[in-house]
Parts: sequence; structure tokens; C-alpha cells
Amino acid sequence: MKLVTRAQLGWPASAAPTQTTAKGVKVHYEGSPVSTKLLTDHNACIAEWKNIRASHLANKAENYSDVAYNYAACPHGYLLEGRGLRKRTGANGNQALNQAHYAIVGLVGSSGLTKPTDAMLGAIRDGIDLLRNNGAGSEIKGHRDGYATACPGPELYAWVQKGAPRPTALQEDDPMAGMTKQDIYDAVWKTDQVAAPDTAPDRKTNVNWQPQSYIKDIGNRVRAMDARLTAQSAAITKLAQLVGSDVDTAQVVAAVEKAIADAVVKVSVDVTTENQES
Repeated sequence: MKLVTRAQLGWPASAAPTQTTAKGVKVHYEGSPVSTKLLTDHNACIAEWKNIRASHLANKAENYSDVAYNYAACPHGYLLEGRGLRKRTGANGNQALNQAHYAIVGLVGSSGLTKPTDAMLGAIRDGIDLLRNNGAGSEIKGHRDGYATACPGPELYAWVQKGAPRPTALQEDDPMAGMTKQDIYDAVWKTDQVAAPDTAPDRKTNVNWQPQSYIKDIGNRVRAMDARLTAQSAAITKLAQLVGSDVDTAQVVAAVEKAIADAVVKVSVDVTTENQES
């Protein structure tokens, strides 16, 4: 999802009323001429979206608190934030309809740019999924469903009537399309494609490890190292105490710890130098 936020648009937080749930989402179009320049100039898309908001705020008859839509989708596949999540729309025709569904507008119109690109359809679908994850129900409708209007135009409405499917070409281009969170987790953490460490006791029979096994092994090694360091520190202190009463125990401990620290620094420097030279 390519999201352009209100902050990126230079807009303050939306003043629209809060609404945490809805039956679903309604799809809209602009209903007026839209320049085909939007197809080749994404800056024109941003300007179009800002102009829509400005015109809504200037509409004293409707008394909009913000741009009417929750999101817009441009021909380049960007989802442009409007009122955003958990905000009542002002685009569906009346208060009852606004309360029933959130609203996403595709930046196409009645003339000029009238046909949505696959990227735009994908962005609308991104917006629907985003809203569904934040309170919207499963319904996907057009603005004309329940209200006397031609919106969202013939092209978008035909797509809505098919269930607003994500374009096949976009699914093929995105290897993660359709994957659940569990699928992604399994692909990252449960794939046996990492060579087992040389010190693994079962390396001969288990040559490849899952990444999550490496994380567990590192954790076990760190805990074992902490235990050894604690034991060594205690041993150094005991050794200094046994040397004799004339010896400054703290001085002996400090000297030994400094020697260990110097050795660690030297090893670190040697390793870093080797990596730089190679």
C-alpha cells in the first residue's frame, strides 16, 4: 500500500466526527470533468485532492468539517488520506447514509479521465482493506446504492458490482498478495534455508536451521556467557582475597578486568581490520 498521509499533505488532524464502525465502504467518483494529466503527473493528483478538500471546506451550504471522503485513490496507485480512519464520511448523501458506510473516491470523473487504472483499483482495494481492519464491515457498494446519483460512474460501478476484486496483474506483480500474517511469519521464521552453526551438536544430521532456531541459539549463548562472566568475576574477587592481606583486592580485580577488556578491544579491532581489508 502506497499511503499519502494528511501530515504529508500538510493538513491538520481531521475535524470530522468520530465513528468507529460502519457496515462497509461506498465507492465514489468525482462526477465532474477530470484532466487526463493525472495519468502522467502524480503532482497533478496531489493538487486535485487538495482542490477537492478546498472546495468542500468552501461549501457553506453543506458546511463540511473536512474533505468529505475518508480516502481517495489516484491513477498511480496511491491511497490519499482524507478524513481517515474511524471518521464519519460526509459524502454519501445524508446523515443516515454517512453513518452506514465509509467513503473512498477514485480520482476519475464524468469526462476526460473516466476509466480507472488497475493501480487505482488496487489503491481503492487497499483503502477498503485498511478500513475493514479498523471498524468497517464487509459491504462494498457504490454511492448510487441507496441514493439517486450516477456516482461512481459506469466503470467503477461495474467493478463494485463484481465485488471490487484486486486486479489480477497487481496480484501477479506482488508476491505477497493474498498472504496472511501467519503466512508471512512462517516464510520468514520457519524456512529451513540457513546453514547451521559449526558448533551445533547435531550439525551432521541437521545441516539447515530455521531463522527462529538461530535466535533461540543466540539467546542461549548470551545467557551462558552472562553466567560465565558472573562466575569469573566472583573467582577473580576470591583470588585477590587469597593473595594476601597486603594486596588491594579492588586493585587486583580492576587490573584483571582491564586486561580482559583490553583483550576484547584488541580482538574487535583485529576483526574489523580484517573485514575492511577483505
